[in-house]
Amino acid sequence: MVKITWITGEPPKEMPVRQVYAIAFDDNGRVLLKCEKKSKGIVYGMFGGTPETFDKDRIDTLKREFMEEANTTLKDPIYLVGYQKIEGDGERPTYAQLRMVALIDKIGDKKPDPDNGEIYDRLLTTPQRAIELLNWGDCGKAQILEASKIAQEKLGLVLGDVADKIL
Repeated sequence: MVKITWITGEPPKEMPVRQVYAIAFDDNGRVLLKCEKKSKGIVYGMFGGTPETFDKDRIDTLKREFMEEANTTLKDPIYLVGYQKIEGDGERPTYAQLRMVALIDKIGDKKPDPDNGEIYDRLLTTPQRAIELLNWGDCGKAQILEASKIAQEKLGLVLGDVADKIL
């Protein structure tokens, strides 16, 4: 069984970083979520993915993944100062999933993800609603709350109660 733990700080140097995701905000303080249609209904997630050898750093990985999956450009990505420690994922040794905070620059039209051909719906929603839709428990709640704090303090956003927008 996979065990996921939210840890504040940088992952240890010996722990591989297998994924980089962002809690990305628009100018109205809404969070961009990925909407995947599954047999059990819509499953919400964040955009991001796996570092490739040609990525120069975690920000490069993040920007590339957002373009591939969401046709969205980001500005001002900031490390969330935390990561999810993933243990018990099959034969893989323990690894880290980094979390970043970013401001959305531009959202383009939907297009297929070059990795799998999927075209994802996108939802802009309040941080509180994102916590509910992601349904990641205390671990997810801690991430969204910390990201919201950083968005206000470092990106200068005002988080309000703006209506959802499906893209």
